[in-house]
Amino acid sequence: MSLGELARLGVATVYEASGRQGLVDEDFIRLIPGSAVAGPARIARCGPADNRTVHEVAARTRPGDVVVLTMDNPVPVALIGDLLATQLRAQGAAGVLVNGAVRDADTLRELGLPVWTRWVRVRGAGKTHRGTVDRPAIVGGTGIRPGDVVVMDGDGVVVVAADRVDAVLAASRARAAKEATARERYLAGGLSYDLHGFRAEDEGG
Repeated sequence: MSLGELARLGVATVYEASGRQGLVDEDFIRLIPGSAVAGPARIARCGPADNRTVHEVAARTRPGDVVVLTMDNPVPVALIGDLLATQLRAQGAAGVLVNGAVRDADTLRELGLPVWTRWVRVRGAGKTHRGTVDRPAIVGGTGIRPGDVVVMDGDGVVVVAADRVDAVLAASRARAAKEATARERYLAGGLSYDLHGFRAEDEGG
């Protein structure tokens, strides 16, 4: 199983191939243009406007993890900046999903760690509420459990349940192959209106 392949196949393909499940239905800013990642979720559920839990999750992050930073009621407070992101990169994180804000955005881009964030704000977080690490969370209406695979690219974010990854990867490969064949037909002048049978239905011919 290649999680990197899920990233290359992309959020739209994975979402459709999974039966339209797992969409994280929020607008996120992708800090590094062109970046795409997939990896198992390492989750920090932070207290209100507080990032103490991010320090704990940084100590538990393993290579390839997608670190999910969230609050039960997200507000535009910076859960992560340059120094915490540097730690996550050194720990080998594949990427970071921030259901909150980041700051030091220019430095984060230079660091090269792929980050998707709801907001960019300088307002700092508190450090008094421990929160929880590696417990299920809901982001954008979708449940994320530790070890579920988070896929992120320019289209947004989708989550694949850990026990469905192999099946969704296979379905995504099949969908990508089908789309490649369709693309060749369209380049040759074919039309989806005909290939899907819509013209025959609409015009009775």
